[in-house]
Amino acid sequence: MKLTKHGHACVRLEKDGTVLVIDPGGLTEESALEGADAVLITHEHFDHLDAKRLANLRPDVGIWTCAAAARQLEGLSTKVNVVGEGDSFTAAGFEVGVAGREHARIAFDVPPVQNVGFLIDGEVFHPGDAFTVPGTPVGTLLTPTSGPWMKASEMVDYLLEVAPRRAYSIHDGLYNDIGLMLVDNILGRRAEAQKADFRRLKIGESVDLSG
Repeated sequence: MKLTKHGHACVRLEKDGTVLVIDPGGLTEESALEGADAVLITHEHFDHLDAKRLANLRPDVGIWTCAAAARQLEGLSTKVNVVGEGDSFTAAGFEVGVAGREHARIAFDVPPVQNVGFLIDGEVFHPGDAFTVPGTPVGTLLTPTSGPWMKASEMVDYLLEVAPRRAYSIHDGLYNDIGLMLVDNILGRRAEAQKADFRRLKIGESVDLSG
């Protein structure tokens, strides 16, 4: 399975000639959806969901997301499937499990929206905007590294608790070059401490997860 990092919180997974795209939102380049066979959306915020882009998908491309996000996709020609914590399904040949219920709290007066994380083929976990710990070991964690709802120490705690073999930065589109350098330094220190492959992939960079 090949993982490719796209803008902000979006990744593409490819295997056996099929393509699964997760969270191609408004901060992601439109090319991330090219050739997609299935799309997963963790929640309704614009940086994870862009309904106008999804309207251009082929009718046979399925979308899986939580109920709140699905309401923003009514009227699409492609099928929108509503999923929640504990569900499992097959999307374009990928086996997907769902974990998590709510977005991390942004502020005391902002109610958290629905947010689901996706575990793909028992290997890759995308938590959306949350620090959900799935009830099963994770080989590759897509860890959020910036946002108004988190701080760096929470990212470190998340890496320690999940303890994956690999972790790659997502939700990093809000940083300038100095902020990205901070992410690189933190992930580098944690990689050394936890003896794992933790790093930030550049946009368009791919890794092979078969090893």
